[in-house]
Amino acid sequence: MQVVEISSYGPPDVLRLGERPDPVAGAGELLIRVAASGINRPDVLQRTGNYPVPPGASDIPGLEVAGTIVSGDAQAMAAAGFQVGDRVCALVAGGGYAQLCVAPVGQCLPVPKGLSDIEAASLPETFFTVWSNVFDRGRLQPGESFMVQGGTSGIGVTAIQLAKALGATVIATAGSDDKCEACLKLGADHAINYKTKDFAEEAKAITGKGVDVILDMVAGSYVAREVGCMAEDGRLVIIAVQGGTKAEFNAGLVLRKRLLVTGSTLRPRPVAFKAAIAASLKARVWPLLEGCAIKPVIHSVFPAASAAQAHTLMESNQHVGKIVLTW
Repeated sequence: MQVVEISSYGPPDVLRLGERPDPVAGAGELLIRVAASGINRPDVLQRTGNYPVPPGASDIPGLEVAGTIVSGDAQAMAAAGFQVGDRVCALVAGGGYAQLCVAPVGQCLPVPKGLSDIEAASLPETFFTVWSNVFDRGRLQPGESFMVQGGTSGIGVTAIQLAKALGATVIATAGSDDKCEACLKLGADHAINYKTKDFAEEAKAITGKGVDVILDMVAGSYVAREVGCMAEDGRLVIIAVQGGTKAEFNAGLVLRKRLLVTGSTLRPRPVAFKAAIAASLKARVWPLLEGCAIKPVIHSVFPAASAAQAHTLMESNQHVGKIVLTW
């Protein structure tokens, strides 16, 4: 099969087309003929040598795919309601930039009715991440306020739509007025240009009492400002550290406001953990996708041979939504 390999750690042009033996599905797994592969920030980190591959995972980048089932563990597939020939999308720990990809059955979901393979490939990584961190870990409830940093990223466009659809007041931050407008069109109630305004002061003014849940991909100096603009019993969930790993903040505010500061990574978690998220998504979110209450947001599509261009676009931060490779 053809794959996109990381020939050495470095800039986007280290991504090269190569050939690998066809993978074989094992117990509890199925094999997908990949039509499209989603691109995510962890792929960029892996390419630059800043995100070690979890033990047992493929060194081929790519954490989400969509395509057709070609084979697999018949008993596990039957238990999940799948059969050969079904269209599925899947979250994987690696190996997604390839014509064939093995995925645990529990991490696979049917392609939502009405969606293309390209649209379906853009779903798993961000939807699993947002559900796990905003709704499971952050416990966002209808009627609460929610702020997402980086509202036009793949995570951001998903978080805006899901939080709004499930009854929250949504505040998004973005780095330009055009991006703020894009956030509002996706359903955000408020959008703050963090380059021209203090997002913490703006959030306090908008809510009056502070934000209930914040999803943060920046960390670093953002943490202190987030702690300062949170409501009592607020929850701050950190899922990336693009602004640095070190943060100083007023611990007294954490005590007085009873704040929860937490975080997580998804890739190394066990299959059972991810399968539980998949079950929640199928029950709560897939009907929203099929009913067009929320939608995939695709910025650009590249052929697999142009993976380097796709990574260059991601690193430019000029995109709104997801970037996808096709095979």
